[in-house]
Amino acid sequence: MGVQAVIFDWGGTLTPWHDLEPADIWRTICSPHLPADTVEKAVSALVAAEGELWRRGSEEHRSATLAEAFAMAGVRPTDALLAAHFETWTPHTHTDPAVPGLFGALRERGIKIGVLSNTIWTRAWHERVFARDDVLGMLDGAVYSSEIPWTKPHAEAFRAAMDAVGATDPASCVFVGDRPYDDIHGAKAAGLRAVQIRHQTTHAFERPGLTPPDALIHSLDELLPHVERWCSP
Repeated sequence: MGVQAVIFDWGGTLTPWHDLEPADIWRTICSPHLPADTVEKAVSALVAAEGELWRRGSEEHRSATLAEAFAMAGVRPTDALLAAHFETWTPHTHTDPAVPGLFGALRERGIKIGVLSNTIWTRAWHERVFARDDVLGMLDGAVYSSEIPWTKPHAEAFRAAMDAVGATDPASCVFVGDRPYDDIHGAKAAGLRAVQIRHQTTHAFERPGLTPPDALIHSLDELLPHVERWCSP
């Protein structure tokens, strides 16, 4: 049946995983733009709001937005604060150097390329990252949970990603991600093949009884041989 599309997770997959302390990130964002005596209160509120929204996505598979996090925390997202947010995250969002070559090889083989990310950030935010790293034009479609009702592993999230790239048969689609439950178990349950990329924190998300991946890789430059094998008659 071949491979019609390869759909990628973003954080920990297309961009290398970074271990970060949320309070430190929010403190860097807020300190230059809020009164000094309100910064720690705002940081605590934003960390709590973000944590609750990620919990909701993980346990209830309901999506959320950055605007919702600011509203829950009672912090007004000014243009300056949003600019600081993007700037602070910039060192931690660079696309894996293997991606342009991999995307080019997939396109040469007539395979569609998509993204499906559990994220509270906007499409514009992600597209700014991809454009900065010269890969936006190589995507055939992308779905961000911030603009649909569900998060992975909900089957509708995977169907939305297939629709975005024009794929019709889940069995001809490959999903590549790092999370055993959200990405691998979810993709397999929706009928896609799944490739797991393992990094230093993947084991923290493992749990018993999950569907195993069709292939296991440790870097994106190991992916293409698996796709080519599935493309063979």
